[in-house]
Amino acid sequence: MARVDYKAEWCRYTLDFNFEARTSRGAMRHKDTYFIRITAPDGRCGIGEVPLFRGLSQEDTPDFENILADRCRDVTSAEPAPSSIAFGIHSAFDNMPHTDMPEREPSDWERGLRGIPVNGLVWMGDKRLMQTRISQKLDQGFRVIKIKIGGIDFDDELDLIAGLRQCFSRADLEIRLDANGAFTPENALERLQRLAPFGIHSLEQPIRAGQTEAMAAICDKSPIPVALDEELIGTRSIEEKAQLIDDIKPAYLVLKPSLCGGFADAEQYMRLIGPGRWWVTSALESNVGLYAIAKWLSRFETDMAQGLGTGLLYTNNIAAPLAMEGNRLWCKPDRPWQDLSSLPWHQ
Repeated sequence: MARVDYKAEWCRYTLDFNFEARTSRGAMRHKDTYFIRITAPDGRCGIGEVPLFRGLSQEDTPDFENILADRCRDVTSAEPAPSSIAFGIHSAFDNMPHTDMPEREPSDWERGLRGIPVNGLVWMGDKRLMQTRISQKLDQGFRVIKIKIGGIDFDDELDLIAGLRQCFSRADLEIRLDANGAFTPENALERLQRLAPFGIHSLEQPIRAGQTEAMAAICDKSPIPVALDEELIGTRSIEEKAQLIDDIKPAYLVLKPSLCGGFADAEQYMRLIGPGRWWVTSALESNVGLYAIAKWLSRFETDMAQGLGTGLLYTNNIAAPLAMEGNRLWCKPDRPWQDLSSLPWHQ
């Protein structure tokens, strides 16, 4: 088969949060991301996002832009690409119109016929601010709430969750918690025991990634199902993925395609952990990356609430055919994409 020479360009784009986004790792007001534009010889073009996450992405190195520029010189290389770059290249090609083969039949989500259920994400803040944010999510119709914990006094967090559970039974409201590695191997089980009476669906990443034996012991003894999140960051062979799951034996996996190796790697994790034991979360991508994740996810059958409610985080997000309506993320095929041709593209 003749080689097709694609032209690839990249640019950096700074997203501005509309509030101070706090986790146990710190606070953010801005986030840099990257876009990649791939053009075929016949002029067909697709744009994807390369959502490097400073402090989390395995490829977060001072020479990242040089790595991205080098990859743009040969986007069809068979060499494995860093996670966020693989994600961007895949989504750019997926968004490029195809003329040499029949296009895949659009999913019901892509046609605007079905929304993807989403959990309501409650960011950290002081106790009063978090109470306000929880109330707002409930008023918006969310019945799966994900609360980030580990950033304020633990007793205050317990009070918040206890108050929420007093108002809503487990049948009426699913509570997910995300510690972002804020607990320690020494205090994690004690804290999980104190949280258990409140009917918690799951708790993500109780301790920092890379402590395999300690995480396995927590998963084995925890009264709350434990989900792996940051533990999955980076690229692994399928054998290494299987070994990680076998060693730790988590209840769930939280899949962030831009951090865990790209879409193909995320699909390997899905198959290894099995149906009903995974959900997908965006990693603060712009609407370009969020749309790519939702489009990919819509090809799989799952009724679980996903972590895709990040499209309203930024004051300068990219206009896209997306909309959050109640507790579902919808595709709006008639809405145009923002023209990105004026961005400072580099070859």
